[in-house]
Amino acid sequence: MISEEIKKEIIRLKKEKNAVILGHYYQIEDIQEISDYVGDSLALAEKVLNVDCDIIVFCGVHFMAETAKILNPSKKVILPDMEASCSLAESCKAEDFAKFKARYPDHMVISYVNCSAEIKALSDLICTSGNAEKLVNSLPKDQKIIFAPDKNLGGYINSVTGRNMVLWNGVCMVHDAMQAEEIIKLKVKHPEAQVIAHPECNGALLKVADFVGSTKAMLNYIKKSDCQKFIVATETGILYEMKKNNPDKEFITLSDSENCACADCSYMKMNTLEKLYNCLKDEKPEILMSDEMIERAKQPIIRMLDMSKQLGII
Repeated sequence: MISEEIKKEIIRLKKEKNAVILGHYYQIEDIQEISDYVGDSLALAEKVLNVDCDIIVFCGVHFMAETAKILNPSKKVILPDMEASCSLAESCKAEDFAKFKARYPDHMVISYVNCSAEIKALSDLICTSGNAEKLVNSLPKDQKIIFAPDKNLGGYINSVTGRNMVLWNGVCMVHDAMQAEEIIKLKVKHPEAQVIAHPECNGALLKVADFVGSTKAMLNYIKKSDCQKFIVATETGILYEMKKNNPDKEFITLSDSENCACADCSYMKMNTLEKLYNCLKDEKPEILMSDEMIERAKQPIIRMLDMSKQLGII
């Protein structure tokens, strides 16, 4: 089938099966176009809490679909490609992290939402790139903290809060590979452009950025800014939303540099329209977890949501 025929079939199946399609900002444009909701991983998982559906199709990577299942245990959650993993989540295995955690018995564990259900279950509090700074700042200054799994995000939070959190040595391969030198070269070519970067990038790159923030924060910043040109240091899938919301502004990525440091996540791009169609048709592969794992992984997420409400973040 050609893409337009596949899209029609996906829409038909979605209605027939009372399904909702969630598309992450880093998905290919065709999937973002056909999704009922587009956003970051936690926002999407939360979105369907009050949506009347039987099936959640999460077009993202594995840990995102897990989070949707954790927050919506009564619904069937399916993923177009079960092999769509995440380099950051994969960098933190539960068995290894449990041993690491045992070395710091007096520390609380804050884990970035970009981790597996097993790591969430070993955590005291979950955070996002958007709320991590405020959550950490709300804790007592003498509270000892382990931050996992992203050492770049953790290092950035340490730098802006003055904390000395113990960091698990994990990274997102896509963001960590982006180099400050390439950003500077682009800045020389486009001196009028502002550099916006995701805090999953390495510390050297963040130092040359005009704005550092989560995906949502970057989108909001661009929308409010008078600047007409931006150098974007994050996964290129976000350009679809940026251009849609700001058709009069120009966006440059590291893929436009002389030495292309590819800013595409190969895992995110594993989901295709055809896989989405087959996933809906067959209602698999399905995310399955024990009730015990769901409950343990849910607790630190609920704590984050409760704290965020108290702090006025959400």
